[in-house]
Amino acid sequence: MESILLLLQGIFLQDDGGFLGFLGGDRGALGSDDPVIAGLIAAAFAVSGFGIMLNLLNSAIRKKMIDQVKWRRIMKETRAFNKERMAAFRSKDQERINQLNKKSAYMNKLSMEMMQMNLRPMMITFIPLILIFYFVLPYLFSYTVAISPVSLNVIPGDFFQLTCTAEQAADPDHVCEVENALFLWAWYFLSSIAFSGIIMKVTKTTMELN
Repeated sequence: MESILLLLQGIFLQDDGGFLGFLGGDRGALGSDDPVIAGLIAAAFAVSGFGIMLNLLNSAIRKKMIDQVKWRRIMKETRAFNKERMAAFRSKDQERINQLNKKSAYMNKLSMEMMQMNLRPMMITFIPLILIFYFVLPYLFSYTVAISPVSLNVIPGDFFQLTCTAEQAADPDHVCEVENALFLWAWYFLSSIAFSGIIMKVTKTTMELN
């Protein structure tokens, strides 16, 4: 669920389409021509710091709103049921399959409850985080804040570009100055993914069972 939230943030932050187009403005990629925090090293560390702080905020809200004991109990019960059902299908134990099917409605109810538990903190944090990165970060940082040794545009097309292409770097009117420079939103997106798991473990809000 945390990964889904980060992915949605990345999609909404990458250009003027969708959410950003709705808000208005025609600035292309997020960023400033005259950033408050200049220089690749300073900008890279500062953006990572924003990612860490907002992950801490998200974890604090999760810890406050989600009953972690109940969450782990439901998670453990759901995983045990799925494991048992998979074993029954593999062994073709029809009697056991029938017994487990009778429990499916109850397990689906637990899964729905887990989803609702996750959605509550997401509904509080998602829109504010998007607004922060639309109204705050573009004025603090340049359009690109780091340089990758290789292209990170693994998804074909221009729907989800993390780094500048050679064509963009060659265009004097484009915000990209060098090939493989990471966009502001992309560096935040990658930093958040890198630190989210660690922060969730430290704050004991991880979705994994120990």
